[in-house]
Amino acid sequence: MSGVNGGNQDVDIDLGRVISAIWERKGRILGATIVAAAVALVGTSLMKPSYKSETRMLIESRSPNLSGGDAAAQANDPLLDSLNITSQAQLLQSTDLIKRVARDLNLAKLKEFDPAAQSFLPDPLVLIGLKQDPMKLDPEDRVIQEFRDKLNVYAVENSRVIAIEFSSRDPKLAAEIPNRMAEAYLKIQSGAKLDTHSETAKWLEPEIASLTQKVKEAEKKVADYRSSNGLFQTTETNSFSTQQLNDISTELARIRGERANAEARAENVRAALKAGRASDTLSDVVGSQVIQRLKEAEANLQAQISDSSTSLLEGHPRLKGLRGQLAGIRQQIESETKKILASLDNEAEMSRIRERQLMGQLNGLKADSAKAGEEEVGLRALEREAAAQRQLLETYLARYREASSRLEGNSSPADARVVSKAVEPSEPYFPKIIPIVIVVSLATFIFGCLIVIVIELFSGRALRPSGVRDDEEDIALEPAAPAPVAAAPLPVHQMQAEAARFDRPEPPRENPKHAAALAYAKIAEQSLSERESEEEDVAPEAEDRGFTIDSVAHYLQRHDVPVAIGISPGGDKGSTATVILARELAERGRTVVLVDMTGSATPTELMAENPKLPGITDLLCGETAFGDAIHPDRLSDAHIIPHGASDPARAMRGADRLSMIIDALADAYDLVLIECGPAEIAGISRLTRNAMAEIVLSVPGFRDEEVADLVTDFEAAGYSNLLVMTETGDRRSPRPGKRRAA
Repeated sequence: MSGVNGGNQDVDIDLGRVISAIWERKGRILGATIVAAAVALVGTSLMKPSYKSETRMLIESRSPNLSGGDAAAQANDPLLDSLNITSQAQLLQSTDLIKRVARDLNLAKLKEFDPAAQSFLPDPLVLIGLKQDPMKLDPEDRVIQEFRDKLNVYAVENSRVIAIEFSSRDPKLAAEIPNRMAEAYLKIQSGAKLDTHSETAKWLEPEIASLTQKVKEAEKKVADYRSSNGLFQTTETNSFSTQQLNDISTELARIRGERANAEARAENVRAALKAGRASDTLSDVVGSQVIQRLKEAEANLQAQISDSSTSLLEGHPRLKGLRGQLAGIRQQIESETKKILASLDNEAEMSRIRERQLMGQLNGLKADSAKAGEEEVGLRALEREAAAQRQLLETYLARYREASSRLEGNSSPADARVVSKAVEPSEPYFPKIIPIVIVVSLATFIFGCLIVIVIELFSGRALRPSGVRDDEEDIALEPAAPAPVAAAPLPVHQMQAEAARFDRPEPPRENPKHAAALAYAKIAEQSLSERESEEEDVAPEAEDRGFTIDSVAHYLQRHDVPVAIGISPGGDKGSTATVILARELAERGRTVVLVDMTGSATPTELMAENPKLPGITDLLCGETAFGDAIHPDRLSDAHIIPHGASDPARAMRGADRLSMIIDALADAYDLVLIECGPAEIAGISRLTRNAMAEIVLSVPGFRDEEVADLVTDFEAAGYSNLLVMTETGDRRSPRPGKRRAA
């Protein structure tokens, strides 16, 4: 806020002054709150209570199934979708339904539903013309308008249930009206179904009579056409001519088979006789009884000849007689065989003659059948017309029977039923005394506080000039010079004087890390003028200044140290000095990245824009990318990898990757500065695997004896590469022979 105090200086709101002003006027605010609560309590107590009740209806298809099987969907059955449910809800709010209920309950005589007729005082809004005079309306219209204001019909979400909600000052009326509306709705819906069935039956009666006459005429035409054209039916599918054609075809096939069989047998006998084979090998010859008797006689004669030849000579007359009889029998057998062949030929010839006769009959029937087929085209057309008329008549008869059976009042229920009737409410829904009193009290209290705040702001008492902020985003003060003050390294003796304030007991703060940030900002402000004069007297030999921040920075720059590990046994003061060292090196043109591995995250608080930025713990846990963990310093060109938001214990399980991360950073930056805080000697073993790493002991405020003990402990642990960084430049090495920082 600028310009409120009459100048161009920026001002801030003094929250302390605002709270004090509210506290000073607490009596008035509480008094006004109590008065408002009392007025709300009295007002709500004097209000006439209103009661609300609700009836719920389920919309469903209730067409009765009179066939006994699975009921098929009827054409006039409602489609139970969301649009149908919404439509039924609108029907429940129709004027006709409201009129019916209002007339049944005689609501026009109640003052609640016609307040204009029962009121003796004119309405002020009507007098000034802001409202239409309700007395100009019909009484029934006034009742309907008031009825609609008290009625609420809505469809329950994700269901087919419709709720009818009504409010009234009379609890009995609040319950009775929704129930009456549900009953009237069911009667209207059921009556609509009855009207539909009645109209259907009336329409079907003349149609059925007309169709009956048409069916008779169509069937008579079919019979006349069939008799006039000789299209007699032997079965439901075959005519007389078709049946004859089938019979002759069957007989012809049989005769052809017999002819072929007789020809084959005759050819077999003829071939045997021509070849001189024995006739007894032929089945047709062997089967003849004459042949069988001749064969028996032949066998007897041969037997006699055989017997006589043993006792008689060849020229004996008996033998000659027997041989003559045998030759005669054989001639008879050959003659009988030829007769069998002639009979087979006669049989084949008869079959051929019968075949020719049947073919003639078949050709005649084919011509008759073709003619009958042409005549059946007209017959089928007449039959189709008669079948269509008959089917339509049967359909109309079925619908007429169904419509006639549903003409009774209870036979056609409405497609809805009441699932929850309204009951007389025992408690009013309005006014809710306690909630109204609480809301009015809170509103009055808040409004009173806002009035006090506005008065204080406009009077200027709650405004103060902008100064040093405690917010970490405004730690650094920007002077008129082009370069920021904090970017320049500070003399360490000034930091020692300010850091001594940390040792004095202070009241507990919300975040102790902000104290270090504020101290550093004050150091920068106090040392601005001194730093400008000292920078002109800086000698090239920085090692003469002892273990100061400048000397350590000069040493790291001159020897091109790639990795430095900062150990701060003193805690946040040492970490703050490490941050100043990183900024000093960045000011000298080195690319520096500081890795915050402290427990208190002090470097993150001092350098990062937001302490919750992803950092080294997130990188070790694998929860962020490498590039996303590097952020710029707020006050210099240095970079920082913050502490991070992940669990440090889980991050240390991936500490094996820390050396790879440091090597990657060393390839990209001139110096990787790792601030470990008050770490133990054994805990930095994973960080010192790189032989080029330097260890910087940041010990501002430590005595020489304490520094000497620390150096001794580190040398005993095998760490000889030590740089000591104190807040003054006139300290000497605590141990003989120990090299200095430069």
